[in-house]
Amino acid sequence: MNKPPRLCACGAIVPHGLLCECQQKAKRERNARHDARRPSARARGYDHEWRKARLEYLASHPHCRECSKQGVTRLATVVDHIIPHRGDKRLFWHRANWQPLCQPCHDSVKQRAERTLHVQR
Repeated sequence: MNKPPRLCACGAIVPHGLLCECQQKAKRERNARHDARRPSARARGYDHEWRKARLEYLASHPHCRECSKQGVTRLATVVDHIIPHRGDKRLFWHRANWQPLCQPCHDSVKQRAERTLHVQR
């Protein structure tokens, strides 16, 4: 059973689960403002030393933890910080705070969980 379309604030009728063009544009602009304020990946610690440690970790933990919970075997491509380090170098390098994830899980499941956690604070 499909859910009905909805009416966007701009007046456009939008299929359920999709964003209107005006909402997509606003999201792109919001993300661009966020990225402009955010330090570079290198400044956040994702340098050569991190890339080397990441490859070693993925070699010894090759499967996505989230997919494994669902009984799916998928190769991990991201080393995720379970607790966001927010610039704390000790937490950044603490391997017990790392988990292997595939890109889709990192970009959806994990980000959604972090947004929920951020809103609750």
